[in-house]
Amino acid sequence: MPTFHYKAIDAATGRERTGSLASTSVDAAARTLKTRGLAPLELRPSATEEQPIRARPLRKSTAFRAPRVFGRPVSRKSVAYFTRQLSTLLRAGLPLVRALETLTRQEKSPLFRGAIEDLAATIRNGGNLSAALAQHPAIFDRLYVNLVRAGEAGGVLGLVLERVAQFQEKAERVRGKVKSALTYPIVVLLLATAIVAALLVFVVPQFEQIFAGMLKGQPLPALTRGVLAISVFLQQHSLLALVVAAGGIAGLVAFRRTGRGERLFDLLALRLPVIGDLSLKSAVSRVTRTFGTLLSSGVPMLEAIAITRDTAGNVHISAPLERVRERVKSGDSVARPLAASGVFPPLLASMVEVGEETGALPEMLGRIADAYDDEVDQAVAALTSIIEPCLIILLAAVVGTIVIALFLPIVSIIQHLQ
Repeated sequence: MPTFHYKAIDAATGRERTGSLASTSVDAAARTLKTRGLAPLELRPSATEEQPIRARPLRKSTAFRAPRVFGRPVSRKSVAYFTRQLSTLLRAGLPLVRALETLTRQEKSPLFRGAIEDLAATIRNGGNLSAALAQHPAIFDRLYVNLVRAGEAGGVLGLVLERVAQFQEKAERVRGKVKSALTYPIVVLLLATAIVAALLVFVVPQFEQIFAGMLKGQPLPALTRGVLAISVFLQQHSLLALVVAAGGIAGLVAFRRTGRGERLFDLLALRLPVIGDLSLKSAVSRVTRTFGTLLSSGVPMLEAIAITRDTAGNVHISAPLERVRERVKSGDSVARPLAASGVFPPLLASMVEVGEETGALPEMLGRIADAYDDEVDQAVAALTSIIEPCLIILLAAVVGTIVIALFLPIVSIIQHLQ
């Protein structure tokens, strides 16, 4: 009989307990824990027994565990589409293995198709879907796996998958709006940098030759000398300039991945004018939607808070959520530590308190997420309206400085001729 390791909360004492027990399946182990007065937080098969669950060592599946340098192996949009289709097939009465086989045949991505084949093979050999999904953490994150596990335990897998699909689609919609708002200024800045570099490398040197022939040794204005010096440096050390720029970007990325860098960048994301407001509203929308989806799917409160904390995307949002979890673990409500965090808006704590008092916390969290989605739309529109004139002014200032620097000697030459 398989052995399962568990982490659970003792209902009598409120303390966290760990251990192991033998059971026929994850669902049976969870029921056994509940009969002992334990609320399971984490339940997984022992390391020695996870391997026999797999049907065969598929060579394709190893790609999902390989280190990734850029992006995700499978896009969030593809995962959401897969989840929606799987939910539809299951709710239509199709067996799980057959539904996965159907989705395998129509999947175009070799990576994702290999993962779905692996899921179907695990189910055929007696495993459950949540354990199979956990074998592919690069595609299905902890939130996804825990929601599916809750759906399996409650016998409502199709309904839970539909909720997961809705959650993913709404989250991707908000994420896309934020990305579109930030992509525009980045593209404009890159184009402006390329234009200015072309002016300095190809246009400014022509004026330098003209000035040398017409001024006959007379000193150039300070602004002109500065622009010419930058032009000469870029001509003679263009490769060095590219290496320095690339090194600076790589250094920032590496620093961002450190603990100190992550805290600094996340703090800037919340404190910068306009951008900070957008980041906070986007984070609140993501947190409330995640938390509400977990609770409505049957995930225990403490585990739902822990998963929400891990998927918050900002350490200054995750830290208050950890304090909320500790307070709830001690018997407190969710609303009070949220209000005392100093990070979340007061309105959020008030609405959560109402949801707790009425016993409709998941529904209230969904309404909060919808409201903040609208706030994100307004913040994106405000950010776009501010960024456009700022970029135009910045570009005009840089190009105008170069033009003025080139025309100052010409004015001096005209005055000298007169």
